[in-house]
Amino acid sequence: MDRQRASASTIDDDEVARFSRVSGQWWNERGPMAALHKFNPLRLAYIRDRAAEHFGRDAKKLGSLSGLRILDIGCGGGILSEPLARLGAAVVGADPSPDNIAVAQRHATQSALTIDYRCATAEALVEAGETFDVLLAMEVVEHVADVGLFVGLAAEMVKPGGLMFVATLNRTMKSFALAIVGAEYILRWLPRGTHQWDKFVTPNELEIAIARGKMQIIHETGVIYNLLADRWQLSTDMDVNYMIVAEKAA
Repeated sequence: MDRQRASASTIDDDEVARFSRVSGQWWNERGPMAALHKFNPLRLAYIRDRAAEHFGRDAKKLGSLSGLRILDIGCGGGILSEPLARLGAAVVGADPSPDNIAVAQRHATQSALTIDYRCATAEALVEAGETFDVLLAMEVVEHVADVGLFVGLAAEMVKPGGLMFVATLNRTMKSFALAIVGAEYILRWLPRGTHQWDKFVTPNELEIAIARGKMQIIHETGVIYNLLADRWQLSTDMDVNYMIVAEKAA
């Protein structure tokens, strides 16, 4: 790691403290993580289907991710790590909050799942020489101190031919109205202060950071909430929530 980068950090201490305070509620589907629980099936299916296609697997099979080493960075209490492990992946869940990791470890034990949970930063994982077939940064980049540094570190950990998935929020007036005012203040889907609009990341900013990490975006999709169906769904509208997949050349 070069000297200039070593002096910087991806960690925003205020963000870590904010999520640590609600760590005991990660698995409460009616608590502050309710919206994330509702979003979880859609993002899991997106990851499974794209990874299965990329690595020549059958997405319909229970063990469709078997043999793949996956890093869920910013894993929180493990609500995405656990279903990935059930699909056969060797999952490493990393989070800078010891409270989150303690919750994740306890729940995995209760669920009889083997997941390698670590209280660790992206910097520490790169320093340790860790590499993965798939890296997940889901609902993470809008909470880090330095998006470019974080994406660069994440890209280093992706094996040649591997994938990186990112889910985040676009910085638009529409996202301010829906994700901040609507979700936090009117509908109260999320605790107030969960997101800061100025830390949202545009697709163009993310594409630049990914390109600097020597990776290429191969798929992108918007995500919208369908009020009538009461569920999240994929969309061409990337004005608020969106997900991307990037590939590292083999």
